Amino acid sequence: MTALPVQQRVELSEFDALVSAPAGVLDAIPGAVYLCDAEGDLLRYNAEAVELWGRAPPPGARFCGSAKLYQMDGRALDPEACPMAEAVQTGKVTRNGEVVMERPDGSRFTALVNIRPLRDPAGAIQGAINCFQDISEQKALEQAMVQTHRDLEDFFENSAVGLHIVGGDGIILRANKAELDLLGYAADEYIGRHIAEFHADQDTIDRILVRLSSNDRLEREPARLLAKDGSIRHVLITSNSRFENGEFVGTRCFTVDVTELQRSEEARRESDERLAATYQAATVGIAEVDEAGRYVRVNDALCEILGRSREQMLQTSLFETTHPDDRDAEIEQYGRQVRGGASGYVTTKRVLRPDGAIAHVEVSSSSVRGDDGRFAYGVRVMQDVTESRRMQREIEANETRLRELLEYLPAAIYTTDAEGRITFYNDAAVELAGREPVLGSDTWCVSWKLFWPDGTPMAHDECPMAVALRENRPIRGGEALAERPDGSRVPFMPYPTPLRDAEGNVVGAINMLVDISDRKAAEARQKVMIDELNHRVKNSLATVQSLALQTVQHADGLEDFATTFEARLMALAKAHDLLTKRNWMSAPLSGLVEDIVAPYSTGADRLRIDGEPVETNSRAALALTMVLSELATNAAKYGALSRAAGTLAVSWRVVSDPAPTLIFNWTEDGGPEAREPARRGFGTRLIRRCVERDMEGELDMAFDPAGLRAEVRIPLAVIRLDD
Repeated sequence: MTALPVQQRVELSEFDALVSAPAGVLDAIPGAVYLCDAEGDLLRYNAEAVELWGRAPPPGARFCGSAKLYQMDGRALDPEACPMAEAVQTGKVTRNGEVVMERPDGSRFTALVNIRPLRDPAGAIQGAINCFQDISEQKALEQAMVQTHRDLEDFFENSAVGLHIVGGDGIILRANKAELDLLGYAADEYIGRHIAEFHADQDTIDRILVRLSSNDRLEREPARLLAKDGSIRHVLITSNSRFENGEFVGTRCFTVDVTELQRSEEARRESDERLAATYQAATVGIAEVDEAGRYVRVNDALCEILGRSREQMLQTSLFETTHPDDRDAEIEQYGRQVRGGASGYVTTKRVLRPDGAIAHVEVSSSSVRGDDGRFAYGVRVMQDVTESRRMQREIEANETRLRELLEYLPAAIYTTDAEGRITFYNDAAVELAGREPVLGSDTWCVSWKLFWPDGTPMAHDECPMAVALRENRPIRGGEALAERPDGSRVPFMPYPTPLRDAEGNVVGAINMLVDISDRKAAEARQKVMIDELNHRVKNSLATVQSLALQTVQHADGLEDFATTFEARLMALAKAHDLLTKRNWMSAPLSGLVEDIVAPYSTGADRLRIDGEPVETNSRAALALTMVLSELATNAAKYGALSRAAGTLAVSWRVVSDPAPTLIFNWTEDGGPEAREPARRGFGTRLIRRCVERDMEGELDMAFDPAGLRAEVRIPLAVIRLDD
C-alpha cells in the first residue's frame, strides 16, 4: 500500500497545541479541564468544567471559572493567590491539591486539582492547565470515618459495661473505667498483669483461655473475679478471639457483674465496621481513526483484542481487520458517519486476528469535528464479546435440551410467566388434565377445574401455582383434585416453584403435578392396618409400664427411676394417640402441652398455658413430646413443681420476621434456685438433640436463680403440615 505524503509540520508547544486544538478535544477528556494563559486569563475549558462550576466563565475571568474560591478551612481564597495563579506566575506544579469552589447558586464542592505550567521550547511559561474533579463525597466519607473512630473510642472508654482486651499471652492490654471500677483497681494495677491473677478459680480461667485460643466464643460464661478489697465478684464473661495469619493474638471481653442481680443484661455485641471502596474497570479497546478508516491512535486493550502490536495497528485500517462477510456493512456505516449522515453508530461484527482466529466485538463509533463542522477523526470503543456470544449459544442449547427433557418426563410438568400465563406443558400434563391448555391465555393451572381434597371447589386464584407466584415461595406438601372435562377426577400433589433471574426477581414458575391415585388407595388400606397397629402398640406400652411399676414396687430406692420411666412412656403414648386420631398427619401443640405437662401440676393455679393454635406434623409432634416430657420431669423433680409454691408458665407465639418462626417459652418460678449442672445429662442432651437436630431449631436455657428459663425457636416451615 502506498504511504500517504507527510506534510511539513511546525513543532508546536503543548500550550499552542491545546489552544489550536478543535473544540471537541477538551470535551473528549474524561474530567473537568481548563487552560489559562500566562496572564491567568481563561482561554479554553470543557463542558464538564462548566457543569462543575455551574456556569460558563464570564469574559475576563482569571485563574478559575468558579464564582468564588475557599481554602479547606473555610477561609476565602483570593484567585490571585490560588494554585493556578502560582502555576502561571512561579511555575509551581500542584499535585492533588484541594480547594473549595462555589457556584453562582451558592452551592459548594471540594475540588481535587492537578495543575501543571505549560512552557515554550525556550522554557518560558505560556500558561497552565488544570484538571480538577469533585471529591465532596470522598471528603464526607473521610469525616465520617474520623467520627466513627471517635465513637468507637468513646464507646470503649465510657461504656457502662466492663471491657478489657487481653493479648495472646494472657496479659491485659487495655481496660475501661467500668472494668476498673468493678474490681476497684487503678489502671496501672490492672493493665499489664496476667488475667489469671484476677480469677478466683484457676481451673475456670484455664478453661477460658484454652477455649479462646481455639477460637471458641464465650457467651455469658460464669466466673468469679478477685476485687482489690478482697471480695469476690460473680460475673458473666462474653468474649471472642482475634487471629492474624492463623495465630492467636488476643481477645476482647465483656464483663457483666451479676453479684447483686438476679438476671444479667445480655453481653453487648462488638461490631467492626470496615468501609472499603472497590473500583472495577472494564477492559475495552479505544482507538482514533482518520476519515479513511486508518488507525492513528490505539490503546493496549485494542491491540490485545485484535492480536496485533501497536506498530502493526498503526499500519492498518478498521476495514482490514473486519471479517470479509461484515466488511461492506462497516464501510457503508463508517462512510455515512464521515460524510455527516450519522453522528455515530453502534454495531456488532466479527474481526480477524493475524493467527486466523475470529472474534466477535461490540463497536461504538462516534465523530470528533472541527469548528467548521468538518470530520476530524473518529473515536471507536471496542469490547470483545466472543465469550459472551459462546455462552449465549450454550445457554440456548441448554434451554433446548431442558425443554426436551421436560417434554419426555413421565411426570406432568408445565411453566408460566411471572403473571401466571402458561408458557409450556408436556404430554404428561395433557394426560393428567384431560385437555390441552392454551399457551399465553390459560393461567396458573392446566386442569379444567380444581377441588380441595375434601371435594369442595378451589378458587382459581387460590390454586397452589397462584399462591406460589403471589407469595414468591415454593409450595410443598399440599394435595388437590383435578377434574377433567369428562368429569373424572385425579388426586395429585403439586410442586409449584418460582423461577428467578440473577437479581432475584420472579420471572415465572414451574410446577410438577404428581398423580397420587395409587397412593390414596394404599392409604385407605393402610388406615385399617394403622388402627390395628395402634391397638397393639398401646397394649405393648401398657405392658411395659406395668412391668416397670411392678419392678419398682419390689425394689428399694427406685421411685425416681419409676417416675421418669413411666413419664416418658406415657408421653409417647399420648402423642401416639393424638397423631393416630388424625391419621398421623398432625397434632395440636396445645394438646401436647395439656397431655404431657398438666399431669405434673397439682393445681390449676400453678400452671399457666397460653398460645395461639398451632398444628404440628407428626415428626415435630414426637420431638416436642420428648422435649416437654423432659422439661416437665425436671420441673417436678428439681424445679418449680417440686415445691408447693412453685409455678410454671408455658407459652408460645408465631413471629414472621425475618422468617416465620415458632417461639416457645418455658418459665419456672418459686422453686429451688436453678443451677447449671456440672455435666450435661441424658435429659439435656435429649432436649437439645430434639430441638436442634430433629426440628432444626435453636435452644436457649438460662439457669436463673428464680427458676429455669428455656426458649425454643423453631422454623415454622419445619413443623408445617405441608412440609
